[in-house]
Amino acid sequence: MKKKFRVFVTSRIPEAGLQILASKCELDIFADEKLTRTQFIRHLQDKDGLLCLLSNPVDSEIIDSAPRLKVISNYAVGYNNIDIQAATRRGIVVTNTPGVLTDATADLAWALLLAVSRRIVEGDRMMRRGDYRGWEPQLLLGQDLKDKTLGILGAGRIGSAVARRSVGWNMQVLYFDRKRNPDLEEKVNARFTPLNQLFAYSDFISIHLPLTAETNHLVDEKALRRMKSTACLVNTARGPIVDEAALVRALKEGWIAGAALDVFENEPEIHPELKSLNNAVLTPHIGSATVGTRNAMAKIAAENLLAVLAGGKPRFPVNHIG
Repeated sequence: MKKKFRVFVTSRIPEAGLQILASKCELDIFADEKLTRTQFIRHLQDKDGLLCLLSNPVDSEIIDSAPRLKVISNYAVGYNNIDIQAATRRGIVVTNTPGVLTDATADLAWALLLAVSRRIVEGDRMMRRGDYRGWEPQLLLGQDLKDKTLGILGAGRIGSAVARRSVGWNMQVLYFDRKRNPDLEEKVNARFTPLNQLFAYSDFISIHLPLTAETNHLVDEKALRRMKSTACLVNTARGPIVDEAALVRALKEGWIAGAALDVFENEPEIHPELKSLNNAVLTPHIGSATVGTRNAMAKIAAENLLAVLAGGKPRFPVNHIG
């Protein structure tokens, strides 16, 4: 029996999702390391559905190259890689995978915060080089967490989860968002704080905002200069929220104590000077990288896609058609 739908998958996602799709779709899975624009258009042109990654730009030209396309299922919570207006104009449903990666990303934010504040990566390098000569009173002194102030930029699911994890350190939580979060205020006594004050008063700042025109380079030179010289910045959201060139200057010149980044402004490229800075901790976009989370994302992405192709409503639509 011929399978009804033709679907392009831009990268091999976990089998949990592929098995769901394979039962009802003819799959075209791109197996090479890098999908070029020309390849993208060629593979997509006769497809009913697209399952793509955050790293795959899906602009109006790519969307318009696929006359049969009915759904774009993004294997991510973010969707700034997709031209939503172009998709909506064509009547194409766009979906994402929110919620399921909240705890994994919040855990990584805390892992990065601890790593940069206690200089764990520097210590690891020292041990591997054979430079450790024994305990010293001034060796790799870091920052205390207990009773300090944690600033949360973006108090959605992930930002709130990061804030809740601060209770064990008895931290004061400040947060900035487009609207207040009464639940977060009640549970961790968080204070809604103007952006300038959050930068000035926080000992640690963790970024959890979506990437928009308003948040692009929100953390710029002016913001970094407002921060304490002992403060640390953590970004597990979107790279372009931070002006990387300004951050390099801040780290080199001591405007702030350190930064830990899981995302980068021109990912996968990284500002070359970041790699040489001991007070920068860098990880390769692994916020959701647990077995359970990635499997759950694959299932949701597949189910979203199939729901639309079957004429129903997906669990997590980004846009609204009709």
